[in-house]
Amino acid sequence: MTVQNSTSAHAKRSRKKAASSSSLIPKFMKNPKTTMALALLIIDSLLVSFIIAYVPYTKIDWDAYMSQVSGFLGGERDYKNLKGDTGPLVYPAGFLYVYSAIQYVTGGQVFPAQILFGILYIINLGIVLLIYVKTDVLPWWALILLCLSKRVHSIFVLRLFNDCFAMTLLHAAMGSILFGWWHLGLIIFSAAVSIKMNVLLYAPSLFILMLKAMSISGVISALAGAALVQIVLGLPFLLSFPIEYISRAFNLGRVFIHFWSVNFKFVPEPIFVSKEFAVSLLIAHLVLLMLFAHYKWCKHEGGVFKFLRSRISFCSVTSCSAWPKTLKKEHIVTSMFVGNFIGIICARSLHYQFYSWYFYSLPHLLWITPFPTLLRVLIFVGIELCWNIFPSNLYSSLLLLCLHLLILCGLWYSMAENPYESDKSDSRKVK
Repeated sequence: MTVQNSTSAHAKRSRKKAASSSSLIPKFMKNPKTTMALALLIIDSLLVSFIIAYVPYTKIDWDAYMSQVSGFLGGERDYKNLKGDTGPLVYPAGFLYVYSAIQYVTGGQVFPAQILFGILYIINLGIVLLIYVKTDVLPWWALILLCLSKRVHSIFVLRLFNDCFAMTLLHAAMGSILFGWWHLGLIIFSAAVSIKMNVLLYAPSLFILMLKAMSISGVISALAGAALVQIVLGLPFLLSFPIEYISRAFNLGRVFIHFWSVNFKFVPEPIFVSKEFAVSLLIAHLVLLMLFAHYKWCKHEGGVFKFLRSRISFCSVTSCSAWPKTLKKEHIVTSMFVGNFIGIICARSLHYQFYSWYFYSLPHLLWITPFPTLLRVLIFVGIELCWNIFPSNLYSSLLLLCLHLLILCGLWYSMAENPYESDKSDSRKVK
């Protein structure tokens, strides 16, 4: 009897010890996606350090950025007088504040700026990995694709482009929205726009998501907060030279140089720079957005027109009581990534740094298509190859367009699932 009691007690102690040792392992580490994400952050941190130490820096826009910032810090508030060796300043005021801070920290020197951008790269990668871990689309092993771009590493730590800050803030805005912090997300989104306007490509799908997830008053207050960010950041210029600031910082009609374009390089230059070509791409952009909004993003609600009528025009007490609702994280990420990707396809010119605008969305987009895994990987590799051919040529730009259109077809034929966590109205308040 004594032996049995001793054996039983020993077994209990063993179970407790095993349970305690198991509890020492954080719960989130039991998710293979999380473990993979942490491993990738560590490995990529080492890779970025190696690139900064041993790969030569490429001079492109850094000197121009510093010249423009120096003019601003010297008291110049007329945007037409803020220039660099690559031309006049064409970015909103947030750009000046960010690069003024960088100049203060680095003294305008390249090497410490590279270290700063290396840290920014890891922060951005961490946010992107968080988005992928929070969504159930990509398998754990495919997270490695997010770290395999030679071009994106170069954009961050060898070129020091402002696109890096804009996209990091954009991803941070998406992360905030996934946690339900819509107002904070819109403020961060507006801050991203203040650095570079390409972020506005996400705006159409984001607006539809806001109408789905928020009350009308919530949408209005969130948009007001975003507008306030633009006003506050641009105030020194709006008070002194408002026309010059708005016309140059928010110029939607700029024509990029044909030589530097990665896409549509196969289009003859006279057609490429023509107004007719620009208008045609704009029409294609609007048509594609409307088609996806009607048949994909708002399919569950009966189409975009029925949805908008129920939310805005005929917002009766009965219809408004159905909102706000909790959106599935996958629907949020898919809608925003697809909306931006449509803009990428219809952009007249994509310079090499513009790859950062959508690279991190490619694995998600590919894995929601009905394509087999091998084809997804081959498309990913093909796009990366196109972006690493310099200068781009007829064949690389044509291949890039074909791969983009192939993804778009896959997205069109992908399943349009119920975007809501449940069909019942969400009693929680949207923050």
